Amino acid sequence: MFFISMAVLFAHAGVFCFVWLRFYSGVIPEPFYGWGDVVIIFLYAVLLHILARVYGGYRIGDLRVSEIIYSQVLVIVFGNLVAYCQICLLGRQMLSPLPLMIMSAAQVAYVVLWAYAANRLYFKLFPSRRMIMIYGSQAATRLIYKMSKRYDKYLICAVVSSSESFENIIERIAPYEAVVLCDVRAEMRNQILKYCYGHSIRVYMTPNITDIIIGGADKLHLFDTPLYLCRNNGLAPDQRMLKRAMDLLISIPAVLLLSPLMLGIALAIKIEDGGPVFFRQKRLTRGGREFLICKFRSMRVNAEEDGVARLATRHDDRITRVGSFLRRTRLDELPQLLNVIRGEMSIIGPRPERPEIARQYEETMPEFNYRLRVKAGLTGYAQILGKYNTIPHDKLKLDLLYIERYSLLLDLKILLMTVKVLFIPESSEGIEDGTLTPEDGLGLFNKPGKKAARRKK
Repeated sequence: MFFISMAVLFAHAGVFCFVWLRFYSGVIPEPFYGWGDVVIIFLYAVLLHILARVYGGYRIGDLRVSEIIYSQVLVIVFGNLVAYCQICLLGRQMLSPLPLMIMSAAQVAYVVLWAYAANRLYFKLFPSRRMIMIYGSQAATRLIYKMSKRYDKYLICAVVSSSESFENIIERIAPYEAVVLCDVRAEMRNQILKYCYGHSIRVYMTPNITDIIIGGADKLHLFDTPLYLCRNNGLAPDQRMLKRAMDLLISIPAVLLLSPLMLGIALAIKIEDGGPVFFRQKRLTRGGREFLICKFRSMRVNAEEDGVARLATRHDDRITRVGSFLRRTRLDELPQLLNVIRGEMSIIGPRPERPEIARQYEETMPEFNYRLRVKAGLTGYAQILGKYNTIPHDKLKLDLLYIERYSLLLDLKILLMTVKVLFIPESSEGIEDGTLTPEDGLGLFNKPGKKAARRKK
């Protein structure tokens, strides 16, 4: 994997080296000589390497070929934009971007060939593993469905219930190369994990809430007995101060720069149906405090006139034509920058939930309020790794992963990753038609009879 990654990175650096020396190095007022040119090329390679790590441009085997190409194209676009700005600053004038544009096209063509060749090589060396799934709940069906989409990597050949005896489960595991554990009780899970560790059998496991909390613990070695320290208090005061400073540094310039775009969106909404431009709604933020979130209106006026809180569905007829475009591009979220400036939200954090929907989630999932240990955010782990229609329990796990792993670098990574998901239509899909209320979002499956009855109604 190291050599596969370096093959694309050195190709990018090599073509930039040619373009820099051929078209730009000699035209700047004080040209570099010797090591100066090497430094420029090295910094370009470092920038592209960082972007590729953030966007997953090296994840051959983990991501689909199309996703690898998409990630690498983002790397090329942002990397070359930064390189062009750097070149213009060094040249103290606006230099022709044409050489970099031709270079970008050549890089994209190479990336397409590289991605297909690397993917083919990877799966020739590492074919899909034959797996057995040990399940403890119906959630296994959803997980099997997700993993079956990557049959080139995951081949689930058998399933067995965790209610069977440990001896029977071990006997069933023997013929397979890997084990998938899904919602297995702690005692049984520990036994299986120890057995697989002792026999060098790979294990894939869905984490529960306590696993995520322990994952963020500090490791202490004060004694000869290892200790894990779970602070369980959200972000530390210094972390909150840094986070607030970053929020203001990003949101204030963003509002100024995007104000012409926001004005155009406001006019489009007003022209379509003459209704209000903004949509305000009560949401929850840190500590359970309520605030009024501000968004561009994407649904018709009085979309919930019956008073029932509903999640947007995939083909929701309440969404206007302008609203459909705003939702696909996430532009309806722009006014929330004002909530960030006011201190009600953060740029990065769990998405704010409506109080009534949160209460309904907490009836069957009391841990849902753990998300409120930090301010609500414009974007977060659940947005870049999940979708709009990701079930609440999975969103909770993703939000807790963010809280337990928080760092300023993680915030910057999520911010960059948000740009990537903006252009993935599936990330903004609504929930399935017929799943009309928040309670439906809690269930892993809808019974056909129930869904059909709702559609008929």
